[in-house]
Amino acid sequence: MEDFPKVFCGWSWEENKLFELALAVVDEQDPHRWEVVAAMVGGTKSAEDVQKHYVILLEDLQFIESGKLDHKLAEFQPSVHVDCTQSVCWTDEDNKCC
Repeated sequence: MEDFPKVFCGWSWEENKLFELALAVVDEQDPHRWEVVAAMVGGTKSAEDVQKHYVILLEDLQFIESGKLDHKLAEFQPSVHVDCTQSVCWTDEDNKCC
């Protein structure tokens, strides 16, 4: 995942996955929600960072659900073909981010 774009406000692939997991398990009503989510991301992001990241995620979802996303762009993007007959084993090296 070394080529994972850091256009997500400087967030790595691993941080994004931890963020998604934290959102799934931390109660929205928890008064310390953003502090808990920040801790679950690995401690490199502040509560303010994760809250801002959440707002960006919501804005992205609204844009996608609004129908304004041009799905025709996908036709011009190179696609990756994966041989699903072979198992994939991830190594620590594969999980290192930029």
